[in-house]
Amino acid sequence: MADNALVLFICAFVLAGAVALIALALRWRRKRRRARGNANPAGDYAPRTAWGPTSGKLNFSSFVFMDVDGDGTYGLTDRPMAGVAVRLFDEEGRFIAAVRSNAAGFANFPMSSKRRSAAIRTPGTYRFSVSVPPGWRASGANENQLVRLMDARGSLVGLAGEGLPRPVGLTPARMVSGRTPAAATLSVMGKGRLLDNRPLGPGEAFHFPLAVEADQVVIAGGGLDRRLALSAYPVELGLLAPGALEPDAPLSAIAFDDVTTRGLCKIPSGHAGLDWYNLNAMSRDHTKNSQGYVNGNVSGAYIAYTSSGHPAELGRAAPFGFHSVMLTAAWLRSQGETALVESWLGDELVARDEVALSALAPVHYAPMLKAVTRVRLSTKHHWQMVLDDLVLSL
Repeated sequence: MADNALVLFICAFVLAGAVALIALALRWRRKRRRARGNANPAGDYAPRTAWGPTSGKLNFSSFVFMDVDGDGTYGLTDRPMAGVAVRLFDEEGRFIAAVRSNAAGFANFPMSSKRRSAAIRTPGTYRFSVSVPPGWRASGANENQLVRLMDARGSLVGLAGEGLPRPVGLTPARMVSGRTPAAATLSVMGKGRLLDNRPLGPGEAFHFPLAVEADQVVIAGGGLDRRLALSAYPVELGLLAPGALEPDAPLSAIAFDDVTTRGLCKIPSGHAGLDWYNLNAMSRDHTKNSQGYVNGNVSGAYIAYTSSGHPAELGRAAPFGFHSVMLTAAWLRSQGETALVESWLGDELVARDEVALSALAPVHYAPMLKAVTRVRLSTKHHWQMVLDDLVLSL
């Protein structure tokens, strides 16, 4: 009996294998036939008559953007955000999947009524939940959205939504940070109106929140006088040095868009009249899955970064003013990396500041130094650092 059972098992195994081989052969023949095409041109542009779901998948997407102007609406000044986590839940509140937004700002959830691997397979009400980074806010208060999906038998994937989730805008918590060697006063202005006024003690570090409507910071006293027009991002002033750039000093912005028309190029010495070392100019989406190259790009389509995460320098023999630069961690895996920025006038080190970086948004580092000849940029753990909108007085 045991021998008969073994024979039957072997026969069944061989038969199953033969059926599988026949199925594979038929599938291969169908693929080959489709790849070869049809010799008859009559159906080349025929309208579809049999409407129904295919075996394909369609992305049902949540879009996330950096809300630069903070109005909750995706507009001309705003930019897509990469690396933001979005979670999908069914109508019972059960977790289905989590994905991160890509370089175009889309968190894509595959949808299909036929494919078992799709995240969305059946009609129902789904919740799309954008994970707001700590300290940030969703400017449209719409980080959680319910979307109803219905049977759509004539559609590509057999399902259709009442609409896609509305774009979700995120804005970072704006802070102003720095250190002061002498007593001074920090004033925060908004449309010419005083919003906040804080005394700064000698030798102390400061870290203050900025109101949504704040558009300028003014430092006065102790020979540290300076003023800075605020951006949408956190501000690091570093160690306030006496004799800062005058408010009316002529400024030049270097945004790295005119270095090359290719995706990547080492910045050559002579660009913008400076010597450059170990800095590359690159299109924001040239490198796949690098959140900081996307999120650190605040103007145009190009950024600069420290090649291979090694120290980089810029400078020239004649002194120039170093006003500010946007600094970002290149990768979400290096969130919290520390940048070290050293500024020299000849052989004298005039400033040395450490800046905590994020891959989600830049830090507006603004030392406003009146005269330097060399700026050295490095990171504590040797991860790449992104630069954009380098502002100098040349």
